[in-house]
Amino acid sequence: MEKSIYPKFTFTWVGGLVLLGGFLVGTIIVSFFNVFWMLVFKENLQYKEWFLMISNAVIFLLVIAAFDFLIVRPTTRKKLNFNFSPTNFYTYLLIFPLMLGMMFIAEFITAQIPTTGPFFGEFYEFFSDLMSKLTDDKAVMILMAVIMAPIFEEIIFRGIIQKGLINKGVEPWKAILLASIIFGVVHANPWQFVGAVLLGCVLGLVYYKTKSLLLPMLLHGFNNLCSSLLIIYTKNESFADALKVSEWVVLAVGIVLFSLFYYLFTKKYKVHYSEI
Repeated sequence: MEKSIYPKFTFTWVGGLVLLGGFLVGTIIVSFFNVFWMLVFKENLQYKEWFLMISNAVIFLLVIAAFDFLIVRPTTRKKLNFNFSPTNFYTYLLIFPLMLGMMFIAEFITAQIPTTGPFFGEFYEFFSDLMSKLTDDKAVMILMAVIMAPIFEEIIFRGIIQKGLINKGVEPWKAILLASIIFGVVHANPWQFVGAVLLGCVLGLVYYKTKSLLLPMLLHGFNNLCSSLLIIYTKNESFADALKVSEWVVLAVGIVLFSLFYYLFTKKYKVHYSEI
């Protein structure tokens, strides 16, 4: 029997509670520190860019550590470990256009969600105001969006949830979809939910086939970099506005790109990596 250096843990509702518990503990620690700082230094750190970056890192690390120490190590006697190996150059030529195609499709679908009205209007204004406060420092925004978020989120949603479901015996496509839906739900707004689910499916597919978390991290960073640059230079996340073309053109190009490279990646590309 082949021995793997990677722990063969499973993901169940207990694991979900552990992840949630790690998040709550991390949030409480960050909140208490902010209250302590306010009492001593009379300064609210809540919207300080550097504090936001550090607090997010602390929370993510506690979430991952909680799953590692409470689920992985007791059941597998191994520490949480993932494959971050690069693949051959041809793989990258397939997955980045695949991701770009889904980004175009996701933009079109997201654009159909209302941003006005008694419910969506107030929610969208709140969401837009929150995002504007988080993007004052462009360097911090890019660091968080392009480096931190892809690393931490891919470890949790693809590396822990998706992989753990597949290890449990869930069919791969179901595991990919479920992890992507959870990924969308935690974004806590309908505009990012759609994109997170669709893009999460691409990230999950790439991870399932290549077995390397490096690739979905790079793709996730690529998506967030594009969004960040669009926000910086066009004040929104629209490829259609930036390129000055119709949303339907963006959709058409997205469908062509996604269909072509999905076919090449899943049907013609025969390499399927394994973890050892």
